[in-house]
Amino acid sequence: MSILESIEKRRTYYALNKGLPVGEEQVVNAIERTTELVPDAFNMRSARVIVVLGKKQDDLWDAVYRAFDGKVAREKIDGFRAAAGTVLYFIDNNVVKALQEQFPLYAENFPIWAQQANGMLQFSVWTALRDLDIGSNLQHYNPVIDAAVADLFDVPANWQLIAQMPFGGIAAQPNSKDTEDISKRVRVIR
Repeated sequence: MSILESIEKRRTYYALNKGLPVGEEQVVNAIERTTELVPDAFNMRSARVIVVLGKKQDDLWDAVYRAFDGKVAREKIDGFRAAAGTVLYFIDNNVVKALQEQFPLYAENFPIWAQQANGMLQFSVWTALRDLDIGSNLQHYNPVIDAAVADLFDVPANWQLIAQMPFGGIAAQPNSKDTEDISKRVRVIR
């Protein structure tokens, strides 16, 4: 499969279940390899990932529900809880600060570059999971859930939660994507 075919196959899947089409070890290996391969500025390697599986998957989404004290519908949270696992994405701010000190001329850019690298990692893992016939979606319940996640998984204080990616077996296909006039977003100048 070409990279463009993989990207096209990657979609937002909300209807997920705990039935993975491959073993958990293959999922973890894909996430580890992708994390290793995704580039970032100055080779800073600021991205951190926690892969949540099994009972801890249920515990995570129960904690998310409690963190919102009922302000997010239980049915919505249960949709994420129904997944086989969740990838939690973080930035290690100690890495960012160390590079800011080492390269003061670029200091203000390192947090931006860390976010960019984390976004590339999220997209790459999302695509890698889809290549394994796994569905996923991307959520941003942080910072409301930061303390609950830190307590649940003993997350270092210097790790900043960026996103949550529930993944699992595909219970239903998403609606088809709308096409667009790409010339409104891409200009070609010769």
